[in-house]
Amino acid sequence: MTASISRRRFLAASAAASGSLVVGFHVPLSGVASAQGTPSPEVNAWVVVHPDDTVVVRIARSEMGQGTLTGLAQLVAEELECDWSNVRTEYPTPGQNLARKRVWGSFSTGGSRGIRDSHEYVRKGGAAARMMLVKAAADQWKVPEAECVAAKGVVTHRPTGRSASYGRLAPAASRLPLPTDVPLKDPKDWTIAGKRVARLDTVDKTTGAQRYGIDLRPPGMLNAAIRDCPVFGGKVKRVDEAAAMRRPGVRKVVRVGDSAVAVIADTWWHAKTALDALPIEWDEGPDAGASSAKFADVMKAGLDAPDAAVGNRVGDARAAIAAAPRRLEAVYSYPHQNHATMEPMNATARWTPERCEVWTPTQNGEAALAAAAEASGLPLERCEVYKMLLGGGFGRRGAVHDWVRQAVAIAKEMPGVPVKLVWSREEDMQHGRFHPVTQCRLAAGLDAQGNVTALHMRISGQSILAGVFPQNVRDGRDPVVFQGLNPPGPESSIGYTFPALLIDHAMRNPHVPPGFWRGVNLNQNTIYLECFLDEVAHATGRDPLALRRALMANHPKHLAVLNAAAERAGWGKPAPAGVHRGLAQAMGFGSYVAACAEVSVTQDGRLRIHRIVAATDPGHAVNPQQIEAQVEGSFAYGLSAALYGECTVRDGRIEQANFDTYRILRMNEMPRVETIVMPSGGFWGGVGEPTIAVAAPAVLNAIFAATGKRIRELPLKNHSLKRA
Repeated sequence: MTASISRRRFLAASAAASGSLVVGFHVPLSGVASAQGTPSPEVNAWVVVHPDDTVVVRIARSEMGQGTLTGLAQLVAEELECDWSNVRTEYPTPGQNLARKRVWGSFSTGGSRGIRDSHEYVRKGGAAARMMLVKAAADQWKVPEAECVAAKGVVTHRPTGRSASYGRLAPAASRLPLPTDVPLKDPKDWTIAGKRVARLDTVDKTTGAQRYGIDLRPPGMLNAAIRDCPVFGGKVKRVDEAAAMRRPGVRKVVRVGDSAVAVIADTWWHAKTALDALPIEWDEGPDAGASSAKFADVMKAGLDAPDAAVGNRVGDARAAIAAAPRRLEAVYSYPHQNHATMEPMNATARWTPERCEVWTPTQNGEAALAAAAEASGLPLERCEVYKMLLGGGFGRRGAVHDWVRQAVAIAKEMPGVPVKLVWSREEDMQHGRFHPVTQCRLAAGLDAQGNVTALHMRISGQSILAGVFPQNVRDGRDPVVFQGLNPPGPESSIGYTFPALLIDHAMRNPHVPPGFWRGVNLNQNTIYLECFLDEVAHATGRDPLALRRALMANHPKHLAVLNAAAERAGWGKPAPAGVHRGLAQAMGFGSYVAACAEVSVTQDGRLRIHRIVAATDPGHAVNPQQIEAQVEGSFAYGLSAALYGECTVRDGRIEQANFDTYRILRMNEMPRVETIVMPSGGFWGGVGEPTIAVAAPAVLNAIFAATGKRIRELPLKNHSLKRA
């Protein structure tokens, strides 16, 4: 990819990198200092060394609380052999990446790929910089490189004891050619990576020094608030701009596209209150009568429809089930859900006929740059995006950058003036990209001994790719739908062997726009499969762990994490009085995960989740402390969804507008989480998303053990657990 790339090709490349399926590519190391012929602290694209020995590691991936900045910096610092206490990080910009032939690779941070898809080339960046610093010292001392060693940010000549710091050597090193053969350390020799080091951003977050996108206030900035048609697909029919222009501080009323109206004012509150008072008449379009109940009917019909795309097939499951002495069947469903990031969508844009600049929290700087260029009408090389720290992402700020397009369109109305667009909480909640809504019917055939002879899973419902990247849907098949249900492979395999198996999907897409939501389809797929297998175990009088072990004989990594979680939780041993346990396992985003939950339910139906033991095998553990934090955070997010997360549609619009109607887990509801990190090596898996999938089914299975009630339709808030 070159700096003269066409907009169409760039849009396609950045969009593809935003999704859950990304094709790997080679990222060459590149330094510009030697080409410029001037001394520079930039040793190469990844490493900048200042005279005071501060090492700045450039990280292309986005930080949104998951620890990517620290984890990737650890990998670079490990190969660089620098002093960890001197390490800092910074974001390169997507414009710089484009100009330097994408030296930093993908800017996409989603699908738990921040580390697992870039670990090799960032490590090579650190290793190459170390080699250049060593060569600079050897050249200065006129000694063989083999006699020099780097450690803690210092190069030492072993025979004489002479030494020089990286800060002194960096200018000379930056003029050297980049090495072509860059060997990497064996992970068993790591001293910085793989260790529980403190996160680099903790102090700034604790003191309040950390700035998020919503905090940005450049000189001369104006503010904008926006309202889109309450029904997706609707348009603005009529608006009385004069009503807003009479209000304090208002500078302009702007139509944004054909579906939204924005007010620009001196403060955001002036913009928002003027917008609230603005008479707008909407053309709500053909979906004004849509509702969740109607969606459910459409998906229910899809459970029997002949048009279904196959995701996984072994033998003839339908025939085997029809011939089985016994058959079990159940239907599960999963609702629309909101990302509900604590920081609403926002971007600050400045546009002139010559240049467009955007400051925004984004999970993909390149996709944000593409959106800015498209909205600005300027060539890519005359646009730039500056990434800000994200106050929550969860997939919302990755594939779709609608707020960036809006911010640029608004800024074009005030040339040369920075304008910050901030969505209200209500706008953010009701105009997001929502977790897809689906139903699933599972049918199992059992032999006379109660063994599963066949399984058929029919999923009916929404496709994310159809709404986000329709070009990736082939013959009606969205591969993302089958996360966690695929044949054995490196990404998201099912973990069980059935003599006959059929997993298929009848695509049914309502008008509510879908999006990648933390854990994506692995969430509901794990609930469907793990809860149904629990049903099979109880229906046949078998222990749920024993049933799974029998089906997992050919899947040792799945079995290892399940055994670890069950053993730590004490499965098979008496639980405390009134406490009941449930199990779940999954493989997704390249990692193997399992959980055992302990719950109690009072006579009047009050649920308490006491403890969840989680085991995860991500292949390599770059920072075990961050992994534990990610598991805990994913459980808070996943349990919020299971207990309360539901977006309902009435009259074509989302009903939930704020946290009073879209609840999240409260501190006193959070269980104690015990995490077992058990990297087996040989592969690189994700951390931030896989474990979210096992929390809900483990809890649901434990609830059944406690009450005998099987919950097949989420969220739990819609069900009574009160005992008869």
